[in-house]
Amino acid sequence: MRFLLRLSIRRLGKAKLEEELKRADAVVLTYACDKPETLSRLQTFWIPEVRRLKVKAPVIVVGCKLDLRDEHYPVSLEQVMAPIMQQFREIETCIECSAANLVQVPEVFYYAQKAVLHPTAPLFDQESQTLRPRCIRALKRIFILCDQDMDGALNDSELNEFQVKCFNAPLQPAEIVGVKRVVQEKVPEGVNDLGLTLTGFLFLHALFIEKGRLETTWAVLRKFGYNNDIELRKENLPVPSKRAPDQSVELTNEALDFLMGIFSLFDSNNDGALQDSELNELFSTAPESPWDEAPYKNSVERTESGDIRLSAFLSQWALMTLLDPAKSLAYLIYLGYTNDPATALRVTRKRTVDVKKQQSDRHVFQCFVFGPKNAGKSSLLSSFVGRPFQNSHGSSSYQSYTVNAVDQLRGTKKTLILHEILEDDVKQFLSSKESLAACDVAVFVYDSSDEYSLKRASEFLMDVARRGEDTGYGVPCLFVAAKDDLGSYPMATRDSEAICRELKIDAPIRISVKKREMNNIFWRIVNAAERCHLSVPETEYGRNMKQYRRIVNRSLVFASVGAAAAVVALAAYRAYASRKSHSAS
Repeated sequence: MRFLLRLSIRRLGKAKLEEELKRADAVVLTYACDKPETLSRLQTFWIPEVRRLKVKAPVIVVGCKLDLRDEHYPVSLEQVMAPIMQQFREIETCIECSAANLVQVPEVFYYAQKAVLHPTAPLFDQESQTLRPRCIRALKRIFILCDQDMDGALNDSELNEFQVKCFNAPLQPAEIVGVKRVVQEKVPEGVNDLGLTLTGFLFLHALFIEKGRLETTWAVLRKFGYNNDIELRKENLPVPSKRAPDQSVELTNEALDFLMGIFSLFDSNNDGALQDSELNELFSTAPESPWDEAPYKNSVERTESGDIRLSAFLSQWALMTLLDPAKSLAYLIYLGYTNDPATALRVTRKRTVDVKKQQSDRHVFQCFVFGPKNAGKSSLLSSFVGRPFQNSHGSSSYQSYTVNAVDQLRGTKKTLILHEILEDDVKQFLSSKESLAACDVAVFVYDSSDEYSLKRASEFLMDVARRGEDTGYGVPCLFVAAKDDLGSYPMATRDSEAICRELKIDAPIRISVKKREMNNIFWRIVNAAERCHLSVPETEYGRNMKQYRRIVNRSLVFASVGAAAAVVALAAYRAYASRKSHSAS
C-alpha cells in the first residue's frame, strides 16, 4: 500500500510528483500547527493540485509540530478544518501530531490505512450525515437477496444467515433482540412483526458509519462483490473476452425470459408499459439507471405519454449488451439475475463465417448510417423509433443510436441498431483496421434533391467498400435516396443507379420521412444483414485483386500438380530401375 506524504516540487520534480500522486493509495498532506500560513498553502495549492490531477486516493490532512503551538492561543482542530473539509470533499479525515513528543504519530498511518481499506466518501455524505445513494442502492439489493421469503423483512433466521455469511459468526438470540431494540428506539418503522425492515437495515449501517465502524459496512459490501466505487467487481463478471472483432455479444433466451419477468413485475398498473417512476424503481438496486445518458438516452421508442413498452425495453438491453457486455451483465445481476451469470450472454458466430455459410445466426444487427450533413440521417434514425418529423435538427455532439425490433417473415423479430456516423468523423473512423468489423450492414443516405449530397454519399460508399476489401470486413451496403418529397435534381436517378451498378449493389431505395413513405427501409436493412453474402460492393480495385488472387491460386495449383507429377515420375523410374537391376542379376 502506497502512502504519499507531501513532498516539495524542488526535491521530487513536478513530473515525478504527478506520477507518484496518481499511483498513491492515500495522500497525506501536512502543515505546521505553529505556522497558519502553511495550512493556507494546502487550501490554495496542494488540495487543488490533487483535484486537478484527478487523484482518486483519499486525502489525510495532518497538523505537525503540535508541541510548538502557542499554549496561550489554543485552536480547535474541528473549528479550523470543518470549513476546509466542506470545501474539499476528498479529505477523508484530519489529525494533529507531534513527532518530537511521539504524540499520535502511529494514528496518522492508521487513519491513512483505514481511509484506503474502508473509505468514508463512497458510503456517507458528511455534510448531510446521510448514506450516499449508491450505498443505499447496494444495501437495498443485499437486503432483498437476504430476504429469502420475500416478505419485506429479515426474520431472526435470515438475520443470522446474513451474519454468518458476512462475518463467519452467528448472532446470539439476545444480540438479535438488542439490535432490534436499538433500531426500534430510533426508527419505529425499522422493525415490524416480521423482523428488521429495509429502513431498519439502512439505519443500522448509517449508525455503524457514524460511530466510525466503516469496516462493518465495507465487509458486507465486499462479501456481495462490490468494489470501492460501490459497483460489482468487473473481474468477477464472466464476460466472454476471447472473441474476434467481427463477433458480437447478445443476450441468451434465459436472460430475455428474466427481463420479461422483471418488466411484468414492475409494470404496477399492468398497462404494458413502464413509466419513468416504474423504471427508476426497477433500477433502484443498481448504482444508477444505466439509460439516463448517451448513447442510451432517447434511443428507443416511447408512447405518447413517454412510457416504454416491452419491445423497446428489450431493445434497449440489446443495445447495451452489444456496446458494453460487462455493464449489461452487471445490471442483470443488480436486478436479481440469480442463474449462473455465464448463461446470460452468447457470442455470435464470426461474420466471415456467416458470409461463407450465406446466412447469419444473429438476432441483433448493427447498421452504420453514413451520409453528408443535412442528408436526412437524423430523420431516418428518429423515424425508426416513432418520433415525429422535424424540418431541422441540431448538430449532434456524439454519434447517436436508435434501436427497435423489426418484424420479419413468419412472424419472427430481429433487433436492429442504427448507428449514425457523423460526416466529420468518417475519415478517422475508417482509419482503424477493425472499423467495419462490428458492422452488419452499412446505409448511405443522401438528399435526392441535392447533387453534391449524392456525390459525398457515393464517396463515403466507395471509401467503405475499399476499406472492406482491404481488411476483409466487407459489409452489405444500401444506397438511400432521402427527401424524395422534394423532387430529384436532373439526372439524379441515372447518376445514382449508375453508382449502384458500378459497385454491384441494389438500386437506391427512395424514401420520404416527412411523408412517411419509408419503402420498407428497415425490413430491407435487416434482410440485407441476414443475407450477408449479397449486396457487398465491389470496386475496380477489388475486382482486380480478386482476379489476381485467382491467377496466383491457379498458378499454385498448376505448380502443385506439376511437382506431384514429377514426384510420381521419379518414383516410377526408380521402381523400373530396381526391377531391371534384379532381372540382370
